[in-house]
Amino acid sequence: QVQLVESGGGLVQAGESLRLSCAASGSIFSSYVMGWYRQAPGKQRELVATITSGRIPNYADSVKGRFTISRDNAKNTVFLQMNSLKPEDTAVYYCNANWLDYYYWGQGTQVNVSS
Repeated sequence: QVQLVESGGGLVQAGESLRLSCAASGSIFSSYVMGWYRQAPGKQRELVATITSGRIPNYADSVKGRFTISRDNAKNTVFLQMNSLKPEDTAVYYCNANWLDYYYWGQGTQVNVSS
């Protein structure tokens, strides 16, 4: 069982930045594909970014050029640097860990961007 704990959410104004962190338990963190997803009120959960064990990132078109995903395998932590935030980025952000057929989710952290 993998436990994921997100942190770093908050309320910011449009154009500002936030950095989300997700700390994972487990001894094989470096093997996981880690990801960030988000869910806005009334909408389905959507992919924001993923990063493979080889540190290859993938981004949703809506965040390309503004968000950066990274990982520190020594600290079992994945980060999401969010710059130039927009009101439409407002959502609960969830950390995800994927290994083989196993998927784990964190409890989410709220990000609110005011205009």
